[in-house]
Amino acid sequence: MSSALPADDDRDDLPAEDPGATITPYRDGPLIVRGDFRLVDQDGTEIDPGRRTVALCRCGKSGIKPFCDGTHKRSGFSAPSAPSRPRPAAAIRSHDRPA
Repeated sequence: MSSALPADDDRDDLPAEDPGATITPYRDGPLIVRGDFRLVDQDGTEIDPGRRTVALCRCGKSGIKPFCDGTHKRSGFSAPSAPSRPRPAAAIRSHDRPA
């Protein structure tokens, strides 16, 4: 399994009509956030990411939290890219949809 991360750049990977952000959990790695987003601490103070694409720590061991510094590779962090089972709310919403 590769834990290769995308190049750290400022390119806009989102269509022009989508002003939101895309968050991608990488297998055994960080959360990659792309697009227009605000990053704030628990007190609501804005954290300037300095770019439109960032890697956020998911293992809890980064020395530059909330950003990823690659420590997950050395620490043996393991997490899937997708949930292993559907979230309960997703099942409820699918039952509410008209056929």
